[in-house]
Amino acid sequence: MRNLILLFFIQITIASFAQTSIKGKVSSDGMPLQHANIVLKNTKKTTITNQEGDFVFTGLNIGHYEIIASYAGLKSLTKTIMVNDTTTIVLDFDLKENNTLDEVVITGTLKPVSRIESPVPVEVYKPTFFKKNPTANIFEALQNVNGVRPQLNCNVCNTGDIHINGLEGPYTLVLIDGMPIVSGLSTVYGLSGIPNSLLERIEIVKGPASSLYGSEAVGGLINIITKNPKNAPLFSADSFLTDWGELNVDLGFKTNIGKTASLLTGINYFNYSNPIDNNNDNFTDLTLQDRISVFQKWNFNRKNNKLFSLAGRYFYEDRWGGELQWQKKNRGGNEVYGESIYTKRWELLGAYELPIAEKMLFSFSYTDHDQNSVYGEIPYLAKQRIGFGQLTWDKKMNNHDLLFGTALRYQYYDDNTAATLKEDINWIPSLFIQDEITFNDAHKLLLGARYDYNSNHGSIFTPRMAYKWKINDNNILRFNTGTGFRIVNLFTEEHAALTGSRDVIVLEELKPERSYNVNLNYLKKIYTHNGNFIGLETTAWYTHFTNSIIPDYDSNPNQIIYRNLDGYAVTKGISTNADFVFNNGLKMILGATYMDVSKTEHNITTRQILTEKFSATWAISYRINNLFLDVDYTGNAYGPMRLPLLGNLDPRKEYSPTWSIQNIQFTFNKLKNIEIYGGVKNLLNWTPNKGNPFIIARANDPFDKNVQYDNNGNVKTTPDNPYALSFDPSYVYGPNQGIRSFFGLRYTLK
Repeated sequence: MRNLILLFFIQITIASFAQTSIKGKVSSDGMPLQHANIVLKNTKKTTITNQEGDFVFTGLNIGHYEIIASYAGLKSLTKTIMVNDTTTIVLDFDLKENNTLDEVVITGTLKPVSRIESPVPVEVYKPTFFKKNPTANIFEALQNVNGVRPQLNCNVCNTGDIHINGLEGPYTLVLIDGMPIVSGLSTVYGLSGIPNSLLERIEIVKGPASSLYGSEAVGGLINIITKNPKNAPLFSADSFLTDWGELNVDLGFKTNIGKTASLLTGINYFNYSNPIDNNNDNFTDLTLQDRISVFQKWNFNRKNNKLFSLAGRYFYEDRWGGELQWQKKNRGGNEVYGESIYTKRWELLGAYELPIAEKMLFSFSYTDHDQNSVYGEIPYLAKQRIGFGQLTWDKKMNNHDLLFGTALRYQYYDDNTAATLKEDINWIPSLFIQDEITFNDAHKLLLGARYDYNSNHGSIFTPRMAYKWKINDNNILRFNTGTGFRIVNLFTEEHAALTGSRDVIVLEELKPERSYNVNLNYLKKIYTHNGNFIGLETTAWYTHFTNSIIPDYDSNPNQIIYRNLDGYAVTKGISTNADFVFNNGLKMILGATYMDVSKTEHNITTRQILTEKFSATWAISYRINNLFLDVDYTGNAYGPMRLPLLGNLDPRKEYSPTWSIQNIQFTFNKLKNIEIYGGVKNLLNWTPNKGNPFIIARANDPFDKNVQYDNNGNVKTTPDNPYALSFDPSYVYGPNQGIRSFFGLRYTLK
């Protein structure tokens, strides 16, 4: 017996001193990952991988261990092992791309939820998607998102807006970190200059979201979410140059202020100062720009991990387009035509979680936008200020996930035009409630309603309902229906009215536009036996508008007429996204949309101007492991759209052709912390002047000095003006910039 006891203590002693080590490599698609995080669960041991992706743990006792490998943008992987001797165990990890179907999203319901579990369909796009076709601003970056189209509205100053499912820019709400600070003037000029180095992801909701976000979220919303300073790299730099002379520089810095806070700073600088006129109309094909944007975000450390963040951005831009010989001394004159825009803008936004047991969040933002513009000899001087505060209470009760909220929005707008005779000041208080009811794992129902009071338009009520049926883990069906509303801003509606000779006519006091929407969404995930992944998502929608405010170009070619439509407008269609991830390094993101956007008045239905019937987008990527090379082929294609002609004699085409912008990029990533990339944009060298005698009407007489009018104010046909046209640059549906090469460099220090 004594010997058995002795043997037992000897075995215990050996086990307590027996130690081993674990080593391995972390990679993704055959490429080693430096600075991947390795954690031994339920211990204090953590490490990161070296340049070759290797890691090692030493001095481990006998026992069971869970090891977690993680890397930003990739799906974490957990492995369980049993350590039972003193040998070295080799354990390798191959991390896969974190499929966006499993992302946590907040935009659909104003609270964090898995995208799979959200009753509201939300599309998520991360920086890796936008790096496939690098751009200088968010506006251009969205060109490869299915159903979303950046639309240029002026051939001279190149301003534009973002269309979602065929609806024009004023129907789209753009948020930064959930705050509605991009609207009105900034919808036209404020989408540039958001540093890409600060981008965490972009969430897109298609369809009305007014029950949560109020006016402007009629067609959909785009939420630009910036990085949490705690998760950002210490330093990042990304710069590229094109053979047109465009220079873009993005810088990001992270600093820890002791144990108090983390600070993230982003700087974006863009310059283009090389006038080019490839279509030979003596006007710049691309607007010249000098732009800088500085963004700073603070995250403060608080007890119980309560949220407190502050962010601010300053933006300045000097842009001009026009006749090649234009100089700043010609600004506002009538000898040389130019459109010169000075924009100054600053923004403040933040979020503070109340220090109480209940989950209550106060969010706020304030923006100040100063616009100093001259279109030919017409000055446009405008100021806009928007203040916003919102308090939400997130409360769970049994199977009810409740959200109560109240918001207050302050809007100030003033300009020097005849349409604004006095300062426009609005206070808009709001109340909203949302209840997400979970019946079981398969069925969820979301009910929501919002009440807004506008001092100019009175009470506005917008309900919505969403239902999710999780058939199984790989098949999900969603049904959404709701209403939306929109309050008009004439400058946002038709800024091009300032750039040509058309007069803006407002026939009546404009009432808020209302919409009624229904959409059906089906999501399917397919995992093959050899590890490939296919994700398919299809959405069909129908939206009916009353009190529609659609600019009328047709009644009088010299006017843009505004009034509430005596009838209705409809947008309907179907959209499909397909994601393919193959083990051989090939990845594809494909999208296609077919839609019909029209208005009906006095039993006559007409198709909406500048809206395509169909569109397609693609991003095809392939990694050549032995060359450390990524190849990205991206592009889009658009079907014909009706264009704004100036009369029956206008020789330009009434409908655009089917057109496509295609790009290719090569990225070399063998060097430590460095990516070198280059490629060609607009491979087909497509520009809208092809097949047209000209794009800008009367480019040779931009001040209409030689245009003659009859007694009714209509342009007369003369030998100098055989088509009876006046100067107008609004015939635009795509970029005038042709083929160009680019070269860039990225550096990241984690």
